Amino acid sequence: MSASATAAVLYAATVSPASITGGQPEDVRDKLHHLGHGKGFTNPWESWKEMSGPTIMRTLIARRLKGQMKIPDTTPLTVPVRTPNFLPSRHTPDLRATWLGHACYYVEFPQGFRVLFDPVFSDRCSPFSWLGPKRYTEVPCHIEDIPTIDAVVISHNHYDHMDHPTIMKIKAKHPNVHFFVPLGNKKWFAESGIKEGVTELDWWEERDIKLSPSASKSSVTRADVANAASEKSEDIIARIGCLPCQHTSARTLFDRGLTLWSSWSVESGGKKVYFGGDTGYRAVPQLAEGEDDYGPGHDYPSCPAFKQIGDLRGPFDLGLIPIGAYDPRWLFSPMHANPFDSVKIFQDTRCARAMGIHWGTWVLTEEDVLEPPQLLKKALAKENIPEVGVFDVCDIGESREFK
Repeated sequence: MSASATAAVLYAATVSPASITGGQPEDVRDKLHHLGHGKGFTNPWESWKEMSGPTIMRTLIARRLKGQMKIPDTTPLTVPVRTPNFLPSRHTPDLRATWLGHACYYVEFPQGFRVLFDPVFSDRCSPFSWLGPKRYTEVPCHIEDIPTIDAVVISHNHYDHMDHPTIMKIKAKHPNVHFFVPLGNKKWFAESGIKEGVTELDWWEERDIKLSPSASKSSVTRADVANAASEKSEDIIARIGCLPCQHTSARTLFDRGLTLWSSWSVESGGKKVYFGGDTGYRAVPQLAEGEDDYGPGHDYPSCPAFKQIGDLRGPFDLGLIPIGAYDPRWLFSPMHANPFDSVKIFQDTRCARAMGIHWGTWVLTEEDVLEPPQLLKKALAKENIPEVGVFDVCDIGESREFK
């Protein structure tokens, strides 16, 4: 069957009312992460330490002026970039995931559901096209190259995770797409002209989405439409759940924490994926250079949400778990996991397999650009987990299948 035939069959999406059908913590109704009275949200755990945006900026500027800042080398070759090979139809025997750089993954579920996580296809992750972190690896494809996008799942509103030009291109190319966002972000979509097809959720809420064959484009032949319909004519069902993580949000200097951040679960076709988005695991104080913060005497509180996710919503067939943007450790540990944290998140959430995200695209912090996958192997070995075949990284644009 031709790729054009797949594109020809349109699916009308029906989204269920907000609900909590899976397991949930006993205190979920207390909404401890809500500050109330329009003040936004917080991380309600001992593992969190508040680091304001201005504090982080002042610290980084001071490090640069004192000559303490490390400047990662982005001279090619860094991370290999391939041209993705997307499936031409909705027929998918196994779960299939393609890394498109940073936190963006395209996941093809058995029975046909197609999800794009945290898409940013712009050159810079910034409110400006001329200023801010610039890609040191190229985009592996363009929005126009992705044959089907049923849902876009956004973890939070930082510019390296929610990008206005990318969102608008997705909506133009895939008008029936449905966006799932954490609380407070629906307003941004409405102000961007996307007033329908956006669902915002709180932690532990879930929605079922049903895609029903509805119509076809007139630009393809009747035979193409008939072939497409014969291959996939039944409804496509998915369950999307908003889950906690330890992070924050902001798009300006004045809106920090006013919208929610989250991790996500997506289940369809008998497979379940956990998307970590962007998160920390534990707040680590400033230590001597090279000191192991997981060593003796460093028993810092870890975020309990991930074990709750594993116990109440796991296990997962695949976890997409952040491994980068962590140095200086004492400054970024509350909000960004390093690979040793990432392996703990992998274990807590009960993922059978995992792929590393949140690295290899922009210089956001000071670690070498290839350090995250190197440290990941050490972290896996420390936990007696095979260094290959369980929690892996791949080339940008590369697809992996998970049986």
